[in-house]
Amino acid sequence: MFGFENMLHSEFTDMPFKIMFLSIVFLFGICIGSFLNVVILRLPRHESLIKRSSHCMTCGAKIRPIDLIPVLSWILLRGKCHSCGEKISVRYPIVESLNGLLYVLTFIVLDINAKAIITCVLMSLLVVIAFMDWDTQEIDMIIVGMILLLAIPAALFTDDVELKHRIIGALVISVPFFIIGEVSRPIIRKKFEEDFRAIELGDTLLMFAAGALLGTRAIIVSALIGIITAAVGGVIIKMVTKDSKFAFGPYLSIGIAFAMLWGNRVADWYVNLLTVKPE
Repeated sequence: MFGFENMLHSEFTDMPFKIMFLSIVFLFGICIGSFLNVVILRLPRHESLIKRSSHCMTCGAKIRPIDLIPVLSWILLRGKCHSCGEKISVRYPIVESLNGLLYVLTFIVLDINAKAIITCVLMSLLVVIAFMDWDTQEIDMIIVGMILLLAIPAALFTDDVELKHRIIGALVISVPFFIIGEVSRPIIRKKFEEDFRAIELGDTLLMFAAGALLGTRAIIVSALIGIITAAVGGVIIKMVTKDSKFAFGPYLSIGIAFAMLWGNRVADWYVNLLTVKPE
């Protein structure tokens, strides 16, 4: 890491360096977040991510380079297209800012090391999955495959998860999810005359890929958080829209992101809590 490894948590590292480093990380994160907006919008439509330049979705006008500055351009334009004046969704700066903040949080928690870099890549992929699934109720398998591939550098450059726990982690949640989906499908078809599963296959494959990356303990923590947040979110969505069907991917993404940062610590805390110490 060019001599900077694990410097953020060192008592000998000056505060100005930490502020400067995290500021650079945030700026880099919002720039990547700008590209994530393109992925979220175009990938479900099977459009090229690089061939066509950014344009207004209403009038089709090409967006000027000065209007492509992440977050800042949206603020300066007051959330409107410079050509037609149509409103630009506030979600664009939200995605950019969220990605930047997740990068900063990652380095604050993990310090400067290989795991932090891998985690930042994961965070960006989870942002794409969460927003894309929210829009379309589908999880793109290309993004899931990229999460699975992250398990390779994680196994090579980090030592916090053994290979056997990556294998078990890939199966411990995804297999029950798959069974629940298979069992629920005919029941839902008979009762509601609709062909879908209680847990869709995309959610199952997401947990398979994330389990291979996180390992056994962390993926269990992520599943619990995902299920709890989904239960709360589902109740709110039901109250607002009267519809009981909603995307599970955003909540699983929250759980996976949390578990990548704190999953093993939470698991250790829970095990210690249950351990009966002899007097």
